[in-house]
Amino acid sequence: MEFNELNEKIREHALALNALKTEISKIIVGQEEMIEALIMGIIGEGHILLEGVPGLAKTTAVKAFADATDLDFKRIQFTPDLLPADITGSRIFNMNEHNFDIKKGVIFSNVILADEINRAPAKVQSALLEAMQERQVTIGDTTFDLPDPFIVLATQNPLEQEGTYPLPEAQVDRFMFKVLIDYPTQEQELRIIEKFEKKELSQPLNKILNKKEISEWQNIVKMIYTDERIKKYVVSIVFETREPKDRKLAQLIEVGSSPRASLYLILAGRIRAFIEGRNFVTPEDIKEVAYPVLRHRIIPSFEAEAEKISTDSIISELLNRVEVP
Repeated sequence: MEFNELNEKIREHALALNALKTEISKIIVGQEEMIEALIMGIIGEGHILLEGVPGLAKTTAVKAFADATDLDFKRIQFTPDLLPADITGSRIFNMNEHNFDIKKGVIFSNVILADEINRAPAKVQSALLEAMQERQVTIGDTTFDLPDPFIVLATQNPLEQEGTYPLPEAQVDRFMFKVLIDYPTQEQELRIIEKFEKKELSQPLNKILNKKEISEWQNIVKMIYTDERIKKYVVSIVFETREPKDRKLAQLIEVGSSPRASLYLILAGRIRAFIEGRNFVTPEDIKEVAYPVLRHRIIPSFEAEAEKISTDSIISELLNRVEVP
């Protein structure tokens, strides 16, 4: 595709992107980072982990996002007594035909809301691993492909709260983004109250996005130009998490990021360029997506935790030390 033609296509889809954000904002006040992450996730088919204390509209945002699209949506409420078969499905004996029938679980949908994912034990959480990585599910001895697109949007409360289980590291690494949800500002909270009193928070949303348009966005993102210097910049950032040149930084990182970090930084950078209306990736795109891509792929050292140095602070310091092309 020619340079000018790609620019034109990006401009054409900018209207739909803005319309989608506007539609979701009818229900969600503020939380722009979360809304943009949800849009980036469906374009990149990358799973997203939303973390925040109860009452910050994590579940509401995911439902609003699904309502504004024509994608199939299912919600799984994770609890300590949930079984893996409740998610993936199971084989049920048919008394009439004397054989086993396959009953597919709720995982067979485009958008899966894994609500309070850290409320269930590791055995249930690990049932999502094959689905999240391979986009398929095995029931008995039969493997089934999951719908296209397929994305898991998981919410969790901070791990220090009672009755939660830490997610396995292998599962955490499957998430494209980890988005931290903060409290609204005073002005935003006043708007929430106004919307609640006017019953605007329960109004139905228009279907803005369809599967065909999502597919078109995904094809455009693949054509976004990524210079070789940007790719080397990404690799330098990821290697800095593994082998920091700065001694102080090295003392703050116990384990660095996996190669998935490099892949998702490039992909997320392209998606951000598309959302910003450009057909090329800049270092600023990489810096912007570095926080949600890296914050769950860096394990802070005991020293960092003792000094209460957040992962985001480590990422900020790391980005300041890597030379920008």
